[in-house]
Amino acid sequence: MSNLRFKAVEDAFKKKAVIVSPPEQSTSKYYGKYVFNKEQMTKYLSKETLEILTDVIEKGKTLDRELANHVAAGMKMWAMERGATHYTHWFQPLTGGTAEKHDSFIEYTDAPGSLVREEFSGKLLAQQEPDASSFPSGGIRNTFEARGYTAWDPSSPAFIVDDTLCIPTVFISYTGEALDYKTPLLKSLNAVDKAAAEVCQYFDASVKKVITYLGWEQEYFLVDDGLYATRPDLVLTGRTLIGHESAKNQQLEDHYFGSIPTRVQAYMKDLEFEGYKYGIPLKTRHNEVAPNQFELAPIYGEANLSIDQNLLIMSIMKKIARRHGFRLLLHEKPFAGVNGSGKHNNWSLGTDTGVGLLTPGKTPEENLQFITFIVNVLLAVYKNNALLKASIMTAQNAHRLGANEAPPAIISVFLGTQVSAVLDKLENSTSEEAVVIDSKQRMKLGIAKIPEVLLDNTDRNRTSPFAFTGNRFEFRAVGSSANCASAMIVLNSIVAAQLIEFKKTVDAKIADGFTKDKAIFDVLKEYIKESKPIRFDGNGYSDEWKEEAAKRGLDCETSVPLIIDAYTTPATIQLFEKIGVLSERELLARNEVKWETYTKKIQIEARVLGDLVLNHIIPVATKYQSVLLDNVYKMHQIYDKEKALKLSAHDTGTIEEISERISSLKSLIEDLVSARKIANKMEDERARAIEYHDKVLPYFDEIRYQVDKLELIVDDELWTLPKYRELLFIR
Repeated sequence: MSNLRFKAVEDAFKKKAVIVSPPEQSTSKYYGKYVFNKEQMTKYLSKETLEILTDVIEKGKTLDRELANHVAAGMKMWAMERGATHYTHWFQPLTGGTAEKHDSFIEYTDAPGSLVREEFSGKLLAQQEPDASSFPSGGIRNTFEARGYTAWDPSSPAFIVDDTLCIPTVFISYTGEALDYKTPLLKSLNAVDKAAAEVCQYFDASVKKVITYLGWEQEYFLVDDGLYATRPDLVLTGRTLIGHESAKNQQLEDHYFGSIPTRVQAYMKDLEFEGYKYGIPLKTRHNEVAPNQFELAPIYGEANLSIDQNLLIMSIMKKIARRHGFRLLLHEKPFAGVNGSGKHNNWSLGTDTGVGLLTPGKTPEENLQFITFIVNVLLAVYKNNALLKASIMTAQNAHRLGANEAPPAIISVFLGTQVSAVLDKLENSTSEEAVVIDSKQRMKLGIAKIPEVLLDNTDRNRTSPFAFTGNRFEFRAVGSSANCASAMIVLNSIVAAQLIEFKKTVDAKIADGFTKDKAIFDVLKEYIKESKPIRFDGNGYSDEWKEEAAKRGLDCETSVPLIIDAYTTPATIQLFEKIGVLSERELLARNEVKWETYTKKIQIEARVLGDLVLNHIIPVATKYQSVLLDNVYKMHQIYDKEKALKLSAHDTGTIEEISERISSLKSLIEDLVSARKIANKMEDERARAIEYHDKVLPYFDEIRYQVDKLELIVDDELWTLPKYRELLFIR
């Protein structure tokens, strides 16, 4: 074993769990300690300021500068009492992560006896002007046009990280276009609120607001810090570009829900302790299926805040991992042959009256409402299945989808046999026919046209990308490193547009003399028929499903650059502009960013792969080949020719195989470099991304195949890179 690799493995085995001192008080006592939440606002803001700010947050009223000054004064006092010396506008650029520029509270003062004072005005709270030239803009901003604006989002509370007050904000260009994920997310939340609330008026006139809820399930890998440092591919790309699978990986399924390793348990406890201080309601932790893979999940919450909390916890996870001698891997497919990591997005809608719109209710009206929203979501997903897939498609997630338990790259909806049966009965029922489903647990709607809705109305389907799970839809195709906002912007928008269309159609029928129930019933029957192609409860991995999906007209494209095209079709542009979420210019610009990002990801991986092969693999294989050649030579010196040939036959065969594989690798790397050079000359971002997908990416698997074969041949002591059996099983 090479000295560096040997030392890394040895150190990993010696590591002990970091002792986490238990808090001296119950979780509820320190929960939200670093968050300027309602409780803290009550202490640091006047009653009048708090009342106005509450209206701004809950009713969307305009934030004026005088109110901002009062809030800033209270926020600064709260932050400084907790050791804050700086503040930053914390935003979500199109890089997929977060960004922040820290400024000190200090300003010069003319007051006697002091050179500086701490200041934080409403102007600084409400708006700043970070340099927008270096963030992805898709051509909206030129490099020499640097001005951009961040503006406070009062609905997401400020928080303190280390010595810095972090203020969640939107990020827009000087000319007003969104340069982030939060701006269109907030617009999509507003759109679905308005559209859903208007539909709710059919059933309950007291409903004034509809809230979008999100509960994310964050999967991740941990690897030992020292082993990570000796794998250039992990360091630079987040995934292993080479590496033969371990003799044992996840075949026995013994890691899933198993006893949590001591070091990992210590990490999880530390992480939860930190998360609670930021008001992140972490609820669940467990081993995932693949070795060294784990999951955490919070109690669900309002989507905007939940997304901010997910971005924050991903940052905290990385810091805590280092403290415990780990490196966090959020890449969707860091290891070949085992499960990748997703971030299941559990999405639901609820009213300000406390009713879950995707939950069967207790009254006939609530259950008709439940079916109305289920069917409209179905139709929205059916009409926009290509767009919904585009919302989660990245270079990283493309490796995960359709492999090792991840859902396939074809969007379908799993409802479960019971809910499907309800809709089928409804579709085929007449206006005079009551539909009854025989079950121990059933719920009578009290409306002759609508079938009973079952309480236990769904099972699970691990291969479904979009599954109904009882009171919510679980969007399982979202990648582990993703900003949830990307998927939520699209999902909220398509549902909002569909609900608007539904209400327009129902109102037209009512105007023609239909009763409300009759109008809703007739429209739902049409929608159920129209959306049938999106419903699939079977095995999403089967070849039969791929053929069937194509026949149904579902989007079956697998090329990431082409999938992204769904954002800029005339229908998509019209949808987003109609509900006021994104303009055509913003959509075109975002696609430019997506294509550029895809190209750069593959480009970096190609460079790293070439470096590994030329500077690690070939030299090691050649060195081992020399050892074998020396052994063969010495045999011929000792034995007669016939015996020497017999005894050295295996080594001779291995020498030939190494030569052939090295030759293949050199040729493949040359071809890979040539393909990159051709692609790099293309000026059009879309064309370049397609070229990287079609002509550069295919070399990866061919090169990996040759390298992984060499890994099985070369003397283990000579192999410089930690192997899967070491990366995945260190405790």
